[in-house]
Amino acid sequence: METPGNLFCVAAPSGAGKSSLVKALLELESRLAVSVSHTTRAPRGQEQDGREYWFVDKPTFRGMIDRGEFFEWAEVHGNLYGTSRLAIQDRLNRGEDVLLEIDWQGASQIKSLFPHAVLIFILPPSWEELRQRLQRRGEDPPDVIEQRMANARIEVAQARQFDFVIINALFETALFDLKTVVHSQRLRYAAQMRNRSQVFSALNLI
Repeated sequence: METPGNLFCVAAPSGAGKSSLVKALLELESRLAVSVSHTTRAPRGQEQDGREYWFVDKPTFRGMIDRGEFFEWAEVHGNLYGTSRLAIQDRLNRGEDVLLEIDWQGASQIKSLFPHAVLIFILPPSWEELRQRLQRRGEDPPDVIEQRMANARIEVAQARQFDFVIINALFETALFDLKTVVHSQRLRYAAQMRNRSQVFSALNLI
């Protein structure tokens, strides 16, 4: 489905720095709105309901699935994550640019619904650095970290399905790269034609 707004999907293995990059990008990009996903996992650290995620229990989440309220949903690390249909459809139709923090399964589902969606994958510079970042977070016991590392190998293998890949070795460089992707998409011919149709029409390009 075509919409005036641009849709960006950012995915990464746990510990690659996706959330930090997205948070920093949103502070720089006033025109970019983040869609808050639903999840059944417990809040971490200072996370708040309605800010990082909408935290719901599994029966509530399953009910939303049954009612068709998600564009996509997936199970990740034993928890359920989903993107609300209304949360992004209204914004895109109003011409707003929307960013989703999402796993690779959800990104694939979104791409099938929104062919013009831009899929961005964040890679760690190495497996060892990824492990160290997970350890430095201090949130998970060793067995959970090992499971996250095993899952990361599966997740990283999906990067070839994405439109852009950003290596988060140096945070400032990765943030610049992420911002560049957003600006570049806004200048693509199809995006400009959707958002500046009057200009294209006046120039006999439509």
